[in-house]
Amino acid sequence: MNGSKPTTAAAPPRPGVAPPGPWAFPGPDSDVVLDNGLRVITYDVPGQYVITATVLIPMALSDEPREFEGVASLMASLLDEGTAQHTSEEFAALLERHGIAFSAGVNDGALLVDIDVPLRNLSVALELLAEALAAPDFPEDEVRRLRAARLAEIEQERASAPHRAAREMIATLWAPYERASRPTAGTPSGVAAVTREAVQSFHAERVGPEGASLVVAGALGDTDLGHLVAVTLGAWTAPHHLPAARPTPPDPAEDAARVVIVDRPDSVQSEIVLAWQGPDRHAADGWAPYPVIGYVLGGSPNARIDAVLREDKGFTYGIRSGFRPRRAGGLFLTTGSVRADATAESVQILTELLDPGRVTFTEDEVRAGVDFLAGTAPGRFATADAIAGEAVSLLMDGLPLDFTTTNRDATMAVTAEQLTTTYAGLAPDRWCVVIVGDAVQFADELRDLDIGPVTVVPN
Repeated sequence: MNGSKPTTAAAPPRPGVAPPGPWAFPGPDSDVVLDNGLRVITYDVPGQYVITATVLIPMALSDEPREFEGVASLMASLLDEGTAQHTSEEFAALLERHGIAFSAGVNDGALLVDIDVPLRNLSVALELLAEALAAPDFPEDEVRRLRAARLAEIEQERASAPHRAAREMIATLWAPYERASRPTAGTPSGVAAVTREAVQSFHAERVGPEGASLVVAGALGDTDLGHLVAVTLGAWTAPHHLPAARPTPPDPAEDAARVVIVDRPDSVQSEIVLAWQGPDRHAADGWAPYPVIGYVLGGSPNARIDAVLREDKGFTYGIRSGFRPRRAGGLFLTTGSVRADATAESVQILTELLDPGRVTFTEDEVRAGVDFLAGTAPGRFATADAIAGEAVSLLMDGLPLDFTTTNRDATMAVTAEQLTTTYAGLAPDRWCVVIVGDAVQFADELRDLDIGPVTVVPN
């Protein structure tokens, strides 16, 4: 050896990152309307051998009888608790034996009933799905059990600061005559009054194939799905069904722009909600700007709100802001928890950060939001259940099935000026503010902020 140091090979050059290629949300492989009025849409997704099938039935919660509010959610929970053909135990055994996951629920605009099943058992799954929709039994003992469970759940939600804040927020933001001002799953008085007869009556009037849709996604291959659906859900009839009319956006309360404190003495944290009306996805200026606005303001750990309240101040683990479209109208929400001793200062900072007179978006912020929202879309819709879920969401909102693609294209074209103008036309001068926490610590400070009348209510 001559004492010279061994030479090392030069590191290879770092590969460049190419811009993403074109992408589009998949179009359906078939889209037909059956004789009974049920629309059937299919997506063949190779490699996805667990099939997702979802039935969407448009349904307005305002159609619930006022004295039985909560009946829709209870009815949905009871669909797999026995049918005219099978007892509750038999139905559960069939689901388990064939590897079928069954779920049902309601939101502000629809009843959604969903199954996930291996392809080989799809025929049985569709039979059971048709039974649950067309001929549920609603056993008296199951009605009592689930009614009691829902009442207990309401009490548990009262103990949760985010749930309690959300309940107070809708009651403060929306006019008291609007169904939107009360919980989707009902209030204690409404739920307690629900009877088996009330559930049966609501089902007969509000659940049927006319205007409903079935979306099936997965590795369907050469499966004769048309025949399977025709002999199951295609035979579904509901002679007393009253298809739901398209809802209108709820009216805000006249005094929505105020501060409500839900008093929880000795709380070490405060749950904060700032809310106002927002658009649905039929927004006249297009939906594309709104998710980007939400992302920049409070949609990620790097957003404006967390940059101040978490990174600079250390008041919170994270606060999120964004738009939540409903079937008609929507919400713009900013939510999260802060240290109790920093409540008033946090609210002041939030109102300043969200002040439409102060918000100006930068091109760098917009590009970061666009890159995230548009760039992650191909990954978000790579599975059968995600494709089915997106298609169902579009159908529920009355949007074309290519909306996801066209909206992504529009998202990539938004500008900082467009976002600034859009936000200025949306955000209010004063917000609906709800805080769950120890009122003694911060109520007077909030009054001094002059952001609206301050009311303290019991937990």
